[in-house]
Amino acid sequence: ALVGESGCGKTTLGRIAALLHAPSAGQVRLEGRPVVGRAAVAALRRRVQTVFQDPFGSLNPRLTVGYSVTEPLRIHGIGNAAARRAKVEALIRAVGLGPEDLRRYPHQFSGGQRQRIAIARALALDPALVVLDEPLSSLDVSVQSQVLNLLASLKRDQGLSYLFISHDLAAVEHLADRIAVMYLGRVV
Repeated sequence: ALVGESGCGKTTLGRIAALLHAPSAGQVRLEGRPVVGRAAVAALRRRVQTVFQDPFGSLNPRLTVGYSVTEPLRIHGIGNAAARRAKVEALIRAVGLGPEDLRRYPHQFSGGQRQRIAIARALALDPALVVLDEPLSSLDVSVQSQVLNLLASLKRDQGLSYLFISHDLAAVEHLADRIAVMYLGRVV
């Protein structure tokens, strides 16, 4: 987990880890090797996925949930249509939704359900690392605990690694194996 006060650079570090922002100094490494060149960046983007704070903002309102969760598989050319459909249905079930939800649109779901959809989409490519940038902050308290328990069970059952960015130390204690504290742009 990565914790620290507001504005200290936690989100920026998470975005750099996923190469959504370029680092101003240093380098991003994946499995010990520097990520340099288009092929390495493409490999990292497949292996590192992000779940953002606001699930509504990260889901296209014009696309069905099924299309949104399938999109990473199509972009990376993984499987045929039947294999992608089976994988997406399994992912949707894994996050506590049903296959009938695949035909619905993001506005038809609650905030907690949208966050579950964002988690399913992030898991579609079987990533090595999932950057969770304040994934609980926009949810009410009862839904926060449900999503936190979901993240913990997915971590345990699928052997996932997370970079969990949060202000909530109770959530961090529940989910994290190690904690880094950030202050003024540096891990202290």
